[in-house]
Amino acid sequence: ARHSVVLAAADTFRAAAGDQLQIWADRAQVPIVRHAEGADPAAVVFDGVQKAKASEADLLIVDTAGRLHNKKNLMEELRKISRVITREYEEAEVRTLLVIDAIDGVTEQDTKIAGIIAEEGKAVIVVVNKWDIPEKDTGTLEKFRKKVLDDLKFMEYAPVLFSSALTGQRVNTVLDAVDKTDAQTSKSIPTGLLNDVLGDAQIALQPPMTGGRRLKVYYGTQISACPPTFALFVNDEALMHFAYQRYLENQLRKAFGFSGTPIRFALRERAKENG
Repeated sequence: ARHSVVLAAADTFRAAAGDQLQIWADRAQVPIVRHAEGADPAAVVFDGVQKAKASEADLLIVDTAGRLHNKKNLMEELRKISRVITREYEEAEVRTLLVIDAIDGVTEQDTKIAGIIAEEGKAVIVVVNKWDIPEKDTGTLEKFRKKVLDDLKFMEYAPVLFSSALTGQRVNTVLDAVDKTDAQTSKSIPTGLLNDVLGDAQIALQPPMTGGRRLKVYYGTQISACPPTFALFVNDEALMHFAYQRYLENQLRKAFGFSGTPIRFALRERAKENG
């Protein structure tokens, strides 16, 4: 799909970051919003949103800082940027690209940023950049993909793309992946189909017993999208183990996809009972 795009250079802490993005903006012939070095990144994003709205662009691409000396500041900065976008443009849906360095692999800071993305329920694509550098043989790409997802255990649903900003290798695949992920996180599942999957899942693997009582999932219904959120009506919330909830999530993914998006469950007790 072809998009009208605005770029926002929100990495104001690294001198070359804005210049690099300017080169890409000039190549692609798209507008870019920049402030002076050291400016408040949220202010750049605010102006970027206004520019995108005024020009009726359908995509605002925000380049955020990847590393700061004070990691806590970076984490708060990312949350602040997300708040600015959703406050200034309520209809906006935030999709995230988690960029991993092919030389460094997944760092501790990458894991923390991934945690924020998951916590806020944002759809995500992992982009491994500098893929032109590593030596490769048969299976190198798949081994690296597995290692990335092993390191980001709570984000196993994320597509992993391999690219090189320097050479342009596979960069054109990124926006297509964003469109596909957008469709996944926006998906609505009919209640009948959902309950067929939940019923089959409980037949295939019964919930474990706790204190002589067993969890019962009576039925479920989707209550929202972005991320897909499902109300599960159960006999007792306390009987839902994390492992069984993870099992149900995996069954929904097998049935409906949901690539690139977290899934949320809201447990609701239909009635207390002894069984």
